[in-house]
Amino acid sequence: MFELRPETEEDWWEVEALYDLCFAPGREALSSYRLRDGVPPVRGLSLVARDGDGILAGAIRFWPVRIGAVQALLLGPVAVHPTRQGEGLGGWLIRESLDLAARQGWDRVLLVGDAPYYGRFGFRRLDGVEMPPPTNPDRVLGIALTPDAWQGIAGKVTRIA
Repeated sequence: MFELRPETEEDWWEVEALYDLCFAPGREALSSYRLRDGVPPVRGLSLVARDGDGILAGAIRFWPVRIGAVQALLLGPVAVHPTRQGEGLGGWLIRESLDLAARQGWDRVLLVGDAPYYGRFGFRRLDGVEMPPPTNPDRVLGIALTPDAWQGIAGKVTRIA
């Protein structure tokens, strides 16, 4: 059994250590991190999952970004501790956080990721939405949290200062 709750300042370094464990040491060199530099994750939407002993099992973060004049959420990273992988925790984090984002009034979410994995949650390739290079356009995916939220949206994804 896991407890899912919003990430707090006290969780920050433990979550960072989980991301370091789950991803390559150079993860912060990825282009999506340029959109996160100096911008705090969305409060109340970035979540942590802890087991019954209080041990961090997974985490997901969201960041505000712009595509032209519209706002969107950038999902990522999402990580599950290697000892807890295969238990469905990653999917639970994604589904619960997307539901929470919709309830908070967000219209759209994008990410850079694997289409077969994220397609299970409703993410589809976003044609015309450009992440900073050298991002592979086939890995730029989005989901509409309100009907037609991606309709007519195109352009460069930029950070919110």
